[in-house]
Amino acid sequence: MAEDIFIVSAPSGAGKTTLLKRLLAADPGLRFSISLTTRAPRPGEIDGRDYFFVTPEEFLRIRDQGGLLEWEEMFGYFYGSSREFVSRSLSEGYGVVFDIDVRGAKALKKSYPLATFIFILPPSLEILEERLRNRGEMSADELARRLDQGRQELGEAHWYDYLVVNDKLEEALAQLQGIVSASRCRTSRLWPCLAQRFGL
Repeated sequence: MAEDIFIVSAPSGAGKTTLLKRLLAADPGLRFSISLTTRAPRPGEIDGRDYFFVTPEEFLRIRDQGGLLEWEEMFGYFYGSSREFVSRSLSEGYGVVFDIDVRGAKALKKSYPLATFIFILPPSLEILEERLRNRGEMSADELARRLDQGRQELGEAHWYDYLVVNDKLEEALAQLQGIVSASRCRTSRLWPCLAQRFGL
């Protein structure tokens, strides 16, 4: 049976965070996958809403016990997706949305091969650069690094199930919502229940 799981990736600056916030706000049947992290909370962040904040020792214990679907280390901190949180959300009837990079998406494909993989693209590299510049102060080196990383990530878009070009926010949101709706109508998701209903 197809899992009600949506893995969403995008280069930095493509507008993925805004799109996902709008998607989740409009669909009470979806739940955001909250990651574990070993970094300290930033101002305004709440444990259990933005992240599960844990110690490095606790993170490694959970990882070693098989409690993470995927994990990585970035800038000296660990990040990972909780197997227990995702399983509980699915059992409670929620669809689960992941906001994750390409490497994490590849790891999740092993655990959830029938999940829906969505890649958000900017209209062009020029617009991606403009959006990154508009975020505020960023050194030339940091901007170049993010653009180079963005190009590499765009090169991975071909293996995702769906592509959404985020040119106009409302249009991109409608496409994203359409993908979620279509995924929920997959034969592999519905037929087991329908076949039983019709005695087939």
